[in-house]
Amino acid sequence: MEGTETGWGRPAEPAPRWRALLDRALLGNRSGEDPEIVVDQQGMMRRAPSPLDGRSRTNGANGANGINGRQSYGGYPQDYDDGYPPDARYRDEYRDPAPRYPDDYDRRYPQREEYSRYAALEEERYLPPQSPSNGYAPPAPDPYASRIEWRQTRPDPEVERAVGVLRRDLGNPKVLAFANPKGGVHKTTATVLAAATVGSVRGRGVLAWDDNELRGTLGLRAGSARHARTIRHLIADLADVEGMHGIDLKDTLDDYLRHASDGSYDVLAGEESPRFAQRLDQYTVRRVLELLRRTHDVICVDTGNNVESANWQTVLQAADQLVITTVPREDAAFTADWMLDLLYEVGMGELAENAVTLLSCPTPAKSPLLDDLAGHFEGRTRAVAVVPYDPALEAGSSIEYAQLQPETREAWLKAASVMLEPFVR
Repeated sequence: MEGTETGWGRPAEPAPRWRALLDRALLGNRSGEDPEIVVDQQGMMRRAPSPLDGRSRTNGANGANGINGRQSYGGYPQDYDDGYPPDARYRDEYRDPAPRYPDDYDRRYPQREEYSRYAALEEERYLPPQSPSNGYAPPAPDPYASRIEWRQTRPDPEVERAVGVLRRDLGNPKVLAFANPKGGVHKTTATVLAAATVGSVRGRGVLAWDDNELRGTLGLRAGSARHARTIRHLIADLADVEGMHGIDLKDTLDDYLRHASDGSYDVLAGEESPRFAQRLDQYTVRRVLELLRRTHDVICVDTGNNVESANWQTVLQAADQLVITTVPREDAAFTADWMLDLLYEVGMGELAENAVTLLSCPTPAKSPLLDDLAGHFEGRTRAVAVVPYDPALEAGSSIEYAQLQPETREAWLKAASVMLEPFVR
């Protein structure tokens, strides 16, 4: 029967019919075609026999090398005269996908040691094309490329130092007063961003308070408005809140505060009605500050514009750090300079001398007055910090710290560290 068209023999080159039968036997007729029907000697119609039917019966119900009698070339190299397939296509088309590695295959089929040589070849097919195991030698690194990458990933030592300063213990709660009687000099923006910067590093215990008696906007530009409560509601219940301690105090005070979208700092919003200003007397402002010191480590206060008001004077008297906010304009710088003279006249010269001047750039272009004003205030205050223009702040809407450009956040990290550096331990 060898070489007949039934395919039961082993011709030198596999005939197409033999290949079709073998394909159906191996794939279990996956193509969906009906099996070939033949007529036996008794005239009965039967399915054409598979080349692997006899092998399946002799090796158990599920076959020796698969399920439901499905076989692969890999388990039977002895089916060929030289032990290996005459056509390389058999290895690719009918390879058993499970045993890809020699040790795995030898463990499953220890009697097939001859396969190990060809399993190693198959293993190479699944190795990455640039694997050292495949004989690949990576090219020598470009010294210039590595140097550029190193520069891009190298952290700024000044930023790392600023973060280290902001993380350290402050000893006791600190009040930072942001002041300049001139309007439009970024007092509210500076108060919010200082609180956001310190809070982003410390994680908690930071609060921004709008102490502007003339309807400040800090509560609108910072924090999520979970409620409409302001300083007026807190003062109405101040006696009850002051009598609480521990977790009860924090939970109760939280009902009067708003929170930043990222939770890095809290907000005590100012009252929108100007008629409420008469209730912010010196005694009440001190009580509020003492209450906030019991729950927060850093309190940033937007002082407003009226230097004659009791709340403005009380906040500066209680401040641990004065931050003079200004922009590179003559009128703004003149008002800041005048305020310093006023502090010396009322006996607060030490606070003025140790102040930090914060120069905020309102436009992308550098002002020609920036360097001159920085040099001027360096002679009058302890330090000068410059923060750049950022398009995220131009609209005057809600301030989101995460939306600032990286250069802006780095500048604020350095500025905030300058403010708190004298108090760290």
